[in-house]
Amino acid sequence: MRNQRSSSTSGYGSCVASPAAAGHHITDRVIDLGLYLEMALSYHSATGEKVSDYLQEIQGGRLIQSYGCLLALDEATSKVIAYSSNALEMLTSDASHPGITGTHVCSLFAEPGASELEKALGAAKVSPLNLIMLQTKTSNKAFYAFLHSTTSCVLIDFEPVVPEEFPTMASTYTDIQPFSLALKASSKLKSLHCGSIKELCNIVAQQLLELTGYDRVMVNKFHEDGRGDIIAEATSPGLEPYLGMHYPATDIPEASRFLFVMNRVRMVCDSHAKFVQIVADGKTPFEINLCSSLLRAPHSCHLQYMKNMKTTASLTMAVIIMDNTNDEAYSEVELKELTKKNQDNKKLWGLIICHNETPRYAPFSLRCACEFLVQMFAVLVHKELNSEKHRHENRTLKVLSALSGVLLREASSPGSIINGNPNIMSLVKCDGAAILHGDKVWRRHVAPTNVEIRMIVNWLLDIHRDSGVMSTDSLYDAGYPRALVLDHHAVICGLAAAIVNSNYIVLWFRSHNTATPTATWGGAKHGPSEEDKTNGMGPRSSFKPLLFIEVEKMTKSLPWKDYEMEGIQSLRLVLKETQSILGTKEEEKPRISSFTLAGPESSLSNNKLG
Repeated sequence: MRNQRSSSTSGYGSCVASPAAAGHHITDRVIDLGLYLEMALSYHSATGEKVSDYLQEIQGGRLIQSYGCLLALDEATSKVIAYSSNALEMLTSDASHPGITGTHVCSLFAEPGASELEKALGAAKVSPLNLIMLQTKTSNKAFYAFLHSTTSCVLIDFEPVVPEEFPTMASTYTDIQPFSLALKASSKLKSLHCGSIKELCNIVAQQLLELTGYDRVMVNKFHEDGRGDIIAEATSPGLEPYLGMHYPATDIPEASRFLFVMNRVRMVCDSHAKFVQIVADGKTPFEINLCSSLLRAPHSCHLQYMKNMKTTASLTMAVIIMDNTNDEAYSEVELKELTKKNQDNKKLWGLIICHNETPRYAPFSLRCACEFLVQMFAVLVHKELNSEKHRHENRTLKVLSALSGVLLREASSPGSIINGNPNIMSLVKCDGAAILHGDKVWRRHVAPTNVEIRMIVNWLLDIHRDSGVMSTDSLYDAGYPRALVLDHHAVICGLAAAIVNSNYIVLWFRSHNTATPTATWGGAKHGPSEEDKTNGMGPRSSFKPLLFIEVEKMTKSLPWKDYEMEGIQSLRLVLKETQSILGTKEEEKPRISSFTLAGPESSLSNNKLG
């Protein structure tokens, strides 16, 4: 049975970076801004309002990047209801044209593309299967057309096959060349047999640097609490490294991450360029929702973010793995089929971010090749994560088998499973453990005093009497009243527990994250002396490395992994079965010290297993 675990949710701070926009596929997903707003407002109200304002600004900003143009169509008639101010010149070669509002979109293009577009628009759903190539009637300019369904209209992004601003970059790659290079890179990834995600990250960063020609490629892995680590990097000579830096969850908030899961590729060609306004006749009864547009201009916060990082162009790709999916079945599915999996099964593992100090355009064929390579990388990451899980499961089965034998031989003394070898500490990664059985307490390694253990158990039973197993990486965040005292004296902040019955509780303890007692943060973080001096929502003012002991780490341990909690649940079932075999009946009334500690409601209070 999969356990439910607590996790602290980082509040939104001073920065919200630009969310991901659309990838290169035509999409049939309907973008509903209300969903994003609901998500944003589910957080702390003071900061949630900022995020909802930000999402509404995406919808109402009406700005796109200038290398392409955009049309918004009435869904029923396919007539233009809004357009970017550069669309007239791009699509009609006549900037003085009085306007194209009310024009049927297909009338602007030559055959056979016009018929293909009409067929796509007439389908029950905008199809994700075909990219439409179009040529204008007046100038024969060639465009890629990307269709997006929204709740109010149909958007079409038009990207010139050879943008006027980037003719050299567009002609550098043939249609086939990027895929040939990507296939070679993916073969190199697949040839690795080291069982190391870090090595995979190093390889994909270097391959993407060579494939794209950007100055810097970073692999940013997300933690469960939302923070990001740069775990791999490849750069051109002479650039200051960002490898090993940590970034708070507020750099890429939850709403932005959701957009990355929906649309995998985001390109900003020139953060210094003047953006193009969307023009409407004023009669449109709704705002044009640009969330899905690949041309959407970056938010002003993200522009400042790029400026502070001294970068002008970026290409960002989402690393998405399938969550709670059978790994054998997943590895057999063709990559193109992965894009059609149910959204509920997708998890954003991290981002691969390409930066360039000067304006840079990644042609459509190159973006396709990059996405192919990143999807292959995601498959391999998923396999490595599952291999790690299976290795742990095999170790867990061996430990459980050994402990079961010990329990049957020495059932009258539960201490035998904590003092022997293997013992309950062999089950999960921890710094200490304890067993409370009736009036007796057994402790091992880093563990609180007997009195403190009884206080923890009373707190658990007061809040989680009906729970089987539970865990937290922060007793302080979970609401244990004496968490800071416990941390100060015993250096303990993480707890996992298995409640066999009210008189039989097994505990595992973790110290604060001593693996990285100091953290290198990119720019100022949340402290009186380090906090950026910004008004309202804005990015950090510096990305110079800051090395300091993070206060948060003093109240947090490493998080408990799902497969560790499954092992603890299995041990609990073994203990209950052993008690049943020996005829020991569970007593409903606890025989623990009768005092009860008052405190805030625990963040674990909903973690009740059936």
